[in-house]
Amino acid sequence: MKRGLLILALGVVGAVAAYCCVYLMGTAKPRAMMQSPQPELAWLKHEFSLGEADFQRISQLHAGYLPQCIERCRRIEQLNDTFSNVLASATQVTPEIEKLLGERAQIRATCQSEMLKHFFEVSRTMPPEQGKRYLAWANDNTCLREQAMNHGDENHTETTTPARHP
Repeated sequence: MKRGLLILALGVVGAVAAYCCVYLMGTAKPRAMMQSPQPELAWLKHEFSLGEADFQRISQLHAGYLPQCIERCRRIEQLNDTFSNVLASATQVTPEIEKLLGERAQIRATCQSEMLKHFFEVSRTMPPEQGKRYLAWANDNTCLREQAMNHGDENHTETTTPARHP
């Protein structure tokens, strides 16, 4: 009986140890990226095989872009809150609602324009092929691609959804 419990305990300890080893080996790269000085950019260095000089230039661009981006996001959030408050007590579209919609559209357009400028600037610091790949990634994975509304009609959404670029 004692021998069976000992074997079972050793089996459980061995299984836990094996799991921990596999987990640590499988997550080594992402954990290393999170420990880097700029974890939000570490994936970029890895994904686009950037050298240290390219990565440093992109890091500087990112540091210059981030404060204005944060301010635009703060302003969008503020307009969203104001819009929600006004909409909560409205029974129809008012001039105030139209004005808020216009302001939100303008700040979002500015945000997208500045983001696109930043993406182009970053892409120019990369080797040409990687820069093209980065721009394709930005097009597919950021808010630059607007989402069509699903009106429950598959034919309608197929005709209004922008074509995906290879």
